[in-house]
Amino acid sequence: MPAPDDRRYLESHEWHKPEGDVVVIGISQFAVDELTDITYLEVTAEGAIGKDDPLGEIESVKATSELYCGIDGEVVEVNQAVVEDPSLINRDCYGEGWILKVRPTDAGQLAGLLSPEEYEKQAAH
Repeated sequence: MPAPDDRRYLESHEWHKPEGDVVVIGISQFAVDELTDITYLEVTAEGAIGKDDPLGEIESVKATSELYCGIDGEVVEVNQAVVEDPSLINRDCYGEGWILKVRPTDAGQLAGLLSPEEYEKQAAH
């Protein structure tokens, strides 16, 4: 599945999608495919969060990985549905499987993240 072009990406496979005055964050299909069956999600981010700060970790039958934020802002919502049922990420990582929402302090930081084309190129290597 190609990376949707309505969002920006980190090399560590988190996507950032602007929606009104917030940015929705999740992980890419490439990351889901690499992790295989996701069994656990812990979101540790609360309140203020900085660019490159960890926002939690995700576990699968294969590995545990840190999750990162690509912008400065404030966490405004955690998707409790995926915390309770991380398999939602396996089924719909670009939709219902979003992880958290951040209100950015500088929305211009999104432009510094990878475009879908840049992300797909680096993910392929």
